[in-house]
Amino acid sequence: MNGNATDGWQGDVEALSPTVLIVGGFMSSPPMYRGLRRLLLDRGAPEVVVAPIWMPDWMLATVRGQGAVATRAARALLVASDASATSPASGGAPVLVVGHSAGGVLARILTSPDPFAGRRMNGSGRIGAIATLGTPHMFDARGRRAQRQGETSRWANEHVPGTFFAPRTGYLCVSSRAVMGTPAGTAKERRTDGFYRGVVAAPEGSPIPGDGVVPLAAALLPGAEAIVLDDAEHANVIARSWYGDADHVDLWWPRAVEVWREALRARAAR
Repeated sequence: MNGNATDGWQGDVEALSPTVLIVGGFMSSPPMYRGLRRLLLDRGAPEVVVAPIWMPDWMLATVRGQGAVATRAARALLVASDASATSPASGGAPVLVVGHSAGGVLARILTSPDPFAGRRMNGSGRIGAIATLGTPHMFDARGRRAQRQGETSRWANEHVPGTFFAPRTGYLCVSSRAVMGTPAGTAKERRTDGFYRGVVAAPEGSPIPGDGVVPLAAALLPGAEAIVLDDAEHANVIARSWYGDADHVDLWWPRAVEVWREALRARAAR
């Protein structure tokens, strides 16, 4: 992937609106993000592209690795970049990537100049900012699921650690404390506690906050700005309220746009 975005947008960053790429989470499919796409369009995004990663792609990735889903995300980034180039509102500016869950790790991998699973993405020039929603950035090596499910996060943390491309690329991590995991709580809290402890190591008996799937500590990327919500759950399948609901979008979207603009200002200054 060519890492260069279309130039010519530097004249008036404040007047620009971001074209958005949504990269969905593990075992998701694009229709799950129709509501979020509509909300972002209603809030000023001139175009919102959803990466065409479907549930069968994720199922195959559990066997073959995530190289193929990363390639699908990279192709969607090209589509979003082209949309930005033809949009008067975006002016060809680098896009704002919104990564939900595992999609946030893929978003970081898209910026890497190093090959991932034999595929060189090198798309940092096309990405103005990355906003992640409940993304498991940090798997603790002592967690029970770390070795089996944390390979992609570990790769990203090795090759594009933290806010690797700041200030030219902005980073915003949105997480939640909606669901507490505790070994002495309700049946749901006990199940959640076991799930969280597969990702992070915590003292026995201590409660662990999170969004029901990803514990709060795992969703915070070192060096990145964080927004912690009180009542957003991880996904929109069975949750009463998730990151992509209108009231939550109104809490993180304005800041995501400003983080994107701050990165564009940094690029224009150079």
